[in-house]
Amino acid sequence: MAPKAEKKPAEKKPASEKAPAEKKPKAEKKIPKDASAADKKKKRHKKSVETYKIYIFKVLKQVHPDIGISSKAMGIMNSFINDIFEKLAQEASRLARYNKKNTLSSREIQTAVRLVLPGELAKHAVSEGTKAVTKFTSVEFEFDACQSFLALNQCSNQHTNLPKSRCRMHPDESIDFIVRESDIVW
Repeated sequence: MAPKAEKKPAEKKPASEKAPAEKKPKAEKKIPKDASAADKKKKRHKKSVETYKIYIFKVLKQVHPDIGISSKAMGIMNSFINDIFEKLAQEASRLARYNKKNTLSSREIQTAVRLVLPGELAKHAVSEGTKAVTKFTSVEFEFDACQSFLALNQCSNQHTNLPKSRCRMHPDESIDFIVRESDIVW
């Protein structure tokens, strides 16, 4: 490797000897051809990131109303839930594939929970999941029954003495209805 040449310090000229610096013209802004082009500029939106943070916080306040959580701990909890979700989805997918099914049902999810989560935790999770599915199907069934009742335009005098049910779509109306087993779609 060749030795580097030594640099000599630059000699400074007095200010009077320096040539006046030439000023360059400033770059002009481009003016849109028509005014509507300026209005059509897209605003940049932040990419929304879905997290479980609000749900973690709600559960924390149910369990311990007086305790808070740091943002770092919240991030850890969010990662934990995403990890568990991924494991359950993977196991449920594997179970569906073993049984040659294309659709994940509550049965595959329940079995995946029993396989992935340990002991007592699995039992509680299955219990909570069953409760949630039951609540969902009862609301869905009530909605379908209300729609059927309104579509058939039936009179409440035609029915036997059934307990009055409140329709969620029409809370002011008190409705009696009979649901035959043949009306239920399984």
